[in-house]
Amino acid sequence: MRIFLTGGSGKAGRHVAPFLAEQGHQVTNADLVPLGHPDVADLRVDLTDAGQTYSAMAGLATFGELDLPEQPSYDAVVHLAAVPRILLTPDSTAYETNVLSTYHVLEAATRLGVRKVVFASSETTYGVCFAQGERKPLYVPVDEEHPTVPEDSYAMSKVANEVTARSFQARTGADVYGLRINNVIEPHEYAEMFPPFLEDPALRRRNIFAYIDVRDLGQMVQRCLETDGLGYEVFNVANADMSVAATTDEVRERFYAGVEQRRAMGRDETFYSIDKARELVGFDPRHSWRDVLADPGASS
Repeated sequence: MRIFLTGGSGKAGRHVAPFLAEQGHQVTNADLVPLGHPDVADLRVDLTDAGQTYSAMAGLATFGELDLPEQPSYDAVVHLAAVPRILLTPDSTAYETNVLSTYHVLEAATRLGVRKVVFASSETTYGVCFAQGERKPLYVPVDEEHPTVPEDSYAMSKVANEVTARSFQARTGADVYGLRINNVIEPHEYAEMFPPFLEDPALRRRNIFAYIDVRDLGQMVQRCLETDGLGYEVFNVANADMSVAATTDEVRERFYAGVEQRRAMGRDETFYSIDKARELVGFDPRHSWRDVLADPGASS
């Protein structure tokens, strides 16, 4: 597929873009900063500018495309670009940037006839991650039916983007899939970041004790590109296990006392349900912090 991928120079994108290229796709990275990967074309685009977004998506990606009998169009859009969290910019800037860029990407894609759009939403939409004080889910495991009523500007922007995406899908009938991505972890971060998490699970409360290995995120994007006909859907995206050494029962007793548990769960199963992604697109996360670090509770 010829893929227009936004934010390919960010934390997730710099792994996902090369991964998709490795799968045989032709990938254009639309970002303000070049990725500089030999298998990914870079195009400097300010996605908050509607004209730049449309022009970039309607145009050529490489010099080699000049030799084709006619200019090719994109088969899919993968929209990862965003101000990635609160406390990087003023709240109003984060909201404005994320909402405008997503609108422009969806409008350009659908007007140009792209029939597959995969966009990054967020775990923060459930209102737990960036809540003032402690906020617990209404039930566990948290699935896509859980209410999304956040109070911070970043998560608000992601909820607004989901509404926008659903509206463009209804207008056009294209496949538009939103990924409620949990805390993105690069392979080197297991050794750097996870030892404290294994000692103190409270450090992961705001992330619902979950995480997503960036390599498995690449797989999820690929699965979405391969799966047609779902219309509009949102998917939780996380690894199958928790990011802590405490067991599911221990986490529930310490942090989720009084919170409804809607089904039986495995010893280390994530509280951030990925059942829907498994069922509808065949998501099968392969990586774990346990591949790098010893599980202190494995023998218990």
